[in-house]
Amino acid sequence: MITRKCAEVLAKHGFPLLIVTKSDMVTRDIDVFKRTPTVVSMTVTTPHENVAKLIEPFAPPPEKRLSALQKIVEEGVTAVARIDPILPTINDDEKDFESLVSTLTGIGVRQVTVATMKHMRGFFTTSLQTDPKACQRLQQEYVNGTWAVGYKYLPIEKRRRIIQKLRPIVLKHGLAFASCREGLSKYNTALCDGTTYCRNLLNTHLGSQNPCNHLTP
Repeated sequence: MITRKCAEVLAKHGFPLLIVTKSDMVTRDIDVFKRTPTVVSMTVTTPHENVAKLIEPFAPPPEKRLSALQKIVEEGVTAVARIDPILPTINDDEKDFESLVSTLTGIGVRQVTVATMKHMRGFFTTSLQTDPKACQRLQQEYVNGTWAVGYKYLPIEKRRRIIQKLRPIVLKHGLAFASCREGLSKYNTALCDGTTYCRNLLNTHLGSQNPCNHLTP
């Protein structure tokens, strides 16, 4: 209940809330969210449960997260979606992405933010071990990647190709698009964190600081 108690204090003082989560438990606190301008950013990496189990084995299945988003929107709370992380050769298929964005549009989210995986040292020796072939394919994608603040990024041109492939799908469905920590903000139509939808009120508290000035190689 720590998160709820923090949200209650902020809402009491009219401070806008940005909730970023993978958990369908977020619906528990809708009553608090409705007390102050709130944006719920839900991460949904894939429409397929078997892929989700591979890359997010301890997170709720996609169906539960989509159901939570639906309830949030029905209650009048602004929702955005994060398709993050995108792992080349694992969850970057255009047809799957199209299907997921179509579902999110039907639910009523306002924006889709995407981000490619940035992994730490040792990732490939501890993760994706249930599918060694997928792990080997993914590892190959990062061979010529670059390191920044402890994370390895895909080569910039690979990141660019992914963004250029996925952005038109989001825009076609009439949603705002953003990428996060890719060094490609020129393709964004909104702030990557979702605060576009409560920014006016947030600026009264924080001034006009840009929350998207991330260090990116």
